Amino acid sequence: MTGAAAPKKSDLGVRAASALVMVAIVGVALWLGGWWFKVLVGLIGWGMIVEWVRLIIKQPVSPLARLAFNLFGLVYIIGAVWGLLTVQGSMGALGTLAVMALVWATDIGAYFSGRTIGGPKIAPAISPSKTWAGLGGGMVAAVLTLWLMKKLELLSVTDTMGNSYFIQISSWTGALVAVLAQVGDFFESWLKRRAGVKDSGSLIPGHGGLLDRLDGLLPVLILAGLLLHWQTA
Repeated sequence: MTGAAAPKKSDLGVRAASALVMVAIVGVALWLGGWWFKVLVGLIGWGMIVEWVRLIIKQPVSPLARLAFNLFGLVYIIGAVWGLLTVQGSMGALGTLAVMALVWATDIGAYFSGRTIGGPKIAPAISPSKTWAGLGGGMVAAVLTLWLMKKLELLSVTDTMGNSYFIQISSWTGALVAVLAQVGDFFESWLKRRAGVKDSGSLIPGHGGLLDRLDGLLPVLILAGLLLHWQTA
C-alpha cells in the first residue's frame, strides 16, 4: 500500500528572510546615496539583462525575432534603470521609496480584492490568478496611496538649478501606475510561459530572479523618470 504523499514544505520562512535582506541592502544603499546606490542599481540592471537574455533564448521564435526581443529588453531595462536614478537624484531616498510604495500598494490592493471578490480572469492563459477585480483593487489602492502622499507632502523634487518644489501630479495618476505595474507583471509572465520556465532566475531564495520581483516596477520607473525629467528640466 502506497503511503500518502508528504505535504509540500512551506518556503515562507525563506521568502521572508530573503525579503528582509533585500530591503536591508536597498535601504542602506539609498541612505548612503551617491555611487553606492548607482553601483547597486547598475548591478541589478545587469542581472536583469542576463535573466532577460536567458528567457529570450528559450522563446520559440526565429533568430531575427530573438534579436528584436533582446534589443527591446535592453532598452526596457536600461530605461527603468535611468528612471530609478532620475527618481533618486530628484526626489532623494524618501521619494524613491514613495514611488516603490505605489507599486507595493498596487500589489497589496490587487491581492486582497482579487482574493475577496474573485470573478473573471484577465488573461488566464498567461496569469491564472489575476482578475479584473484585482486590477480594480490595485488601482484604487494606488490612487489612495498617491493622494495620501500628496497630503503628507512627500512628493517634492529638486530641479537642475537646485530649486525644490512639490510635484504637480493628479492623484488619478495612481490608476495609470497600477495598470502599468500589472502590464509589467503580465509581460514577464507571458515570456516565462513561452519559455516554459517558472521563474526568470534563482538568485533570490524563495522569490526566483530579479525580474520576478521587479517586473511590475520597470514600466512604472520609466514613467516616473519621464515625468520628473519634464518637470525638472
